[in-house]
Amino acid sequence: MRVTIVARRALRLLAWLLTVLLILVAAFAAALRTQYSKAAADWAATTGHDAMWLGHAWVDGRRTERDVEALAVRLRGTGIRDVYVHSGPFDFDGTLDPAKYPNVRNFLKWWRDHLPHVRVSAWLGQSVKNGLDLDDPGARRRVLDGARDIMATGFDGVHYNFEPIGDGDAEFLDLLTRTRAIVGERGLLTTSVPQVEPYSGLRPIARALLGHDKYWSRGYLAQVAARTDQIAIMTYDAFAPTRGLYGGHVVRQAAIALDLIPEGGASVLIGAPAYHDHGVPLLDAAESVADAAEGARIALTEYGRRRERFGLALYVDFAATEQDWAEYRRHWLRTG
Repeated sequence: MRVTIVARRALRLLAWLLTVLLILVAAFAAALRTQYSKAAADWAATTGHDAMWLGHAWVDGRRTERDVEALAVRLRGTGIRDVYVHSGPFDFDGTLDPAKYPNVRNFLKWWRDHLPHVRVSAWLGQSVKNGLDLDDPGARRRVLDGARDIMATGFDGVHYNFEPIGDGDAEFLDLLTRTRAIVGERGLLTTSVPQVEPYSGLRPIARALLGHDKYWSRGYLAQVAARTDQIAIMTYDAFAPTRGLYGGHVVRQAAIALDLIPEGGASVLIGAPAYHDHGVPLLDAAESVADAAEGARIALTEYGRRRERFGLALYVDFAATEQDWAEYRRHWLRTG
């Protein structure tokens, strides 16, 4: 009898917790959908500070000068000012083997010949969950050595993409500070960053479910931004099941970053999903360049004025379709 009473109480508690969770989810969903239902101003569009991630084929010898010429035709007349070219990854001990980028000097020459006004950074990273240990001073030192060596080939900057970096990670801040000395004041230091906690209380819940931080706190994002020239918020893979919810999620992410990061600080770039292999078909349908662009426009409208150092970052060149490019032009460039 005693066991039955305890079991019933446990079931009631579970039912109550599930009810509360469903109410919270419904409230969050309604808030996001409402944000995306707002109108964007005509002036809310690119200011020519956009970016794009490029794949590894550009530096390993698979791409030729003709390919650079073709990409130059594609990028001219867009707002893309920066590209991040995959040149790693680091080994698990932090080493960056130059054999991973054998064609880099040819690529950079071709790039300067055909796209002299678009800056090009080395995209470097690695998994830091059961992989590269950035807490290890020796590993960080080897990462810095690799960044120094690849900057010597002629890149304009370094773009880091370590995942997942936990909220408050002091070693990552140390790495950024020390990388600044390598790229110099005239070089470019940028990093991909995870999504910001959209509403209070979601970060610990997501961490408990995933085993790592999906969201950063606003305070930690500000610390990272203060050490870099650009942050690219990876607003894709948001697990939002509809276009309206995904668009609202982008509005929320962009609005937080615009309010948090001062206008003279780091550039704020909103990651736009120009790829179609999320692993879940529902997400492929829900996330698009069009909705990322419209979400960014609504956030900018709510911000109340143009922001020069604000744009989209398209991920990624080798997966982008003609439809992705058309959505970028129509919804963000406001042409076509």
